[in-house]
Amino acid sequence: EHWNAATPLHLGPGEVYDVEAFNNGKSTPLSVERELLGDLAGKSILHAQCHIGVDSMSLARLGAKVTGVDFSEEAIAAARSLNDECRLDCRFVCCNIYDLPQHVHAQFNIVHASHGVLCWLPDLPSR
Repeated sequence: EHWNAATPLHLGPGEVYDVEAFNNGKSTPLSVERELLGDLAGKSILHAQCHIGVDSMSLARLGAKVTGVDFSEEAIAAARSLNDECRLDCRFVCCNIYDLPQHVHAQFNIVHASHGVLCWLPDLPSR
């Protein structure tokens, strides 16, 4: 419910997601993410917890074939709309990341989670 309610706020002007700048070509991944991901041309990427999809679509602009996954219906609807507006070819799937095998039947070169999302998965072991 929280992420569904937050989605309209994240689409508006503000510092969290600058959708207007993204629509004008701004890339959202941090430089360290881009460095770690390397050359994405022709690679398939599963982007876990993609929210409104701007990071997913930024990866697509770098040449990747991207599938974004999030459990917020509102966020996925926004991601699909932005994807259409930007004329990109990302696929967005609405499901809980733990139920992913029931919804996505593909293999990927890279599974990516953007900075700041792992804290929402409380059952990950700490090291």
